[in-house]
Amino acid sequence: MTDDKYRTAVDAAAIYSETDLHGTITHINDQFCAISGYSHEELIGANHRLLNSGLHPPEFFRNLWRTISSGQIWKGEICNRRKDGSLYWVSSTIVPIKDDAGQHVEKYISIRFDVTEKQELLEAMQWRASHDVLTALPNRVYLHDRLHQSIAAAQRHGHAVAVCMLDLDGFKAINDRHGHAIGDLLLVEVANRLRRELRTEDLLARLGGDEFVLLLDQVDEVQLPAALQRVLEVLAVPFHIDGVLLNISGSLGVTLYPKDNEGPDTLLRHADQAMYEAKQSGRNRFRFFDVSISKEAREAFRTIECIRRALTRDELELLYQPKVNLRSGKVMGFEALLRWRHPKLGLVPPDAFLPAIERTDVIIDVGEWVIDRALRQIDAWAALGKHWPVSVNIAARHFQLPDFVERLQRLLTRHPGVDPQSLDLEIVESTAIDNLEHVSQCLTDCQKMGVTFSLDDFGTGFSSLSYLKRLPAETVKIDKSFVRDILHDKDDLALSEAIIKLSRTFEREVVAEGVETDLQESMLLGMGCYLAQGYGIAAPMPADQVAEWAAHYELNPR
Repeated sequence: MTDDKYRTAVDAAAIYSETDLHGTITHINDQFCAISGYSHEELIGANHRLLNSGLHPPEFFRNLWRTISSGQIWKGEICNRRKDGSLYWVSSTIVPIKDDAGQHVEKYISIRFDVTEKQELLEAMQWRASHDVLTALPNRVYLHDRLHQSIAAAQRHGHAVAVCMLDLDGFKAINDRHGHAIGDLLLVEVANRLRRELRTEDLLARLGGDEFVLLLDQVDEVQLPAALQRVLEVLAVPFHIDGVLLNISGSLGVTLYPKDNEGPDTLLRHADQAMYEAKQSGRNRFRFFDVSISKEAREAFRTIECIRRALTRDELELLYQPKVNLRSGKVMGFEALLRWRHPKLGLVPPDAFLPAIERTDVIIDVGEWVIDRALRQIDAWAALGKHWPVSVNIAARHFQLPDFVERLQRLLTRHPGVDPQSLDLEIVESTAIDNLEHVSQCLTDCQKMGVTFSLDDFGTGFSSLSYLKRLPAETVKIDKSFVRDILHDKDDLALSEAIIKLSRTFEREVVAEGVETDLQESMLLGMGCYLAQGYGIAAPMPADQVAEWAAHYELNPR
């Protein structure tokens, strides 16, 4: 085939060129000039390296030349650079043309098609997979890869890497008050400020919400605290967002590799634990992860993190244990009991996770979730004609919040069809004793809204009897530890009798917990305690089983 036949056989949309054995351009078509930006005169006689984008490694071109110089066809995508400096991608087929004898390669012809749009779309998709769209920061995927690289470099060169978890203090309140649009703009400005503060070798990533990670390479441990303090000071400067003046602060948790000689996931978890300690100790500060921390404490931190995720993934659920009148057989209401539906472990009881979170703010989020779910369930039962009160347990940290009453009011407002008298809040006796004045006022304020209260685990504190008259709770619950041994321990029997008499004297309802046998029921009835709950009556059950159980129980009172 003659040269003209080669050229006329090419698709009119194709970009065609011919080069000699050294890559010097000997022929091009108009499409080649159009996409490259060079004129015909500028290209003929020039080496094809004129179009090199600089993006491909030397090995890429060595492989290309090795293929075509051996007489084989090469196919692939190449990024070239136009005369104006911009980049374009072509899908290329380079064909070696041999002499008439078919022995020696005489020249190369190249047929290309413009695939720039496809490549740009692919790059955009890859970028979105590794970056946060709102702030344009790297996301968790990108961060994870970079952490692996930083750890490997630290091992080779013997330097330290700081992994810093940053959470914004007060961001949720800004979102609630000013809306998500303002909140998003604030996150963008936070990202811009932090980017300016970091060195080129450092990395700033956003994990989601108001959580950021600072990955500081080759850190000087002596100068690191000052650098962290500067980050906090930068955040503390007020933000002007869309005409609104906003004030926030940050809590930083930091762990250092190789002192903390762990992998990327564990380093992030440890930084998160240290950040939580910073929040708990007052916010607007940083804390370093203590690598000497005990195994038990580490397990507690892991549990805290898991419960925080469980809330967002809807893994928590409520079971309901009935309270009944032992004389009439009537179902008087239910206590909502928290469980964790773990994706691998199944149904996890509260004793396995509540102790880890009860001294942290996670217990507040969990407590409000429980109240909200209980109110929703009360409303659902009322729609079926079943007006059952529900009791929920309130942790000390939650109940002693200065704004607990306002928080409770907001939760009730979400369920306008629920009578507040259907909600009973159970607080343990020790909570009341620790802060009697606040608790007493809080009880009174909540009762004005219609909510009732029970003193749970009554009799286990040091000053139960002397404080009862000062606490306006409607119900007293006899702790199950007394009820369990009521038949064969005279002290537990005497304590139970005293609590029942005292409750009647102060006109309080009394409920016995932990009832397991008919004999215990008979003993309690004889002492004047008519309300009870426990496995002897019914185990805690899912909400969708309650109506059927109640129907059978009331039809067959024991």
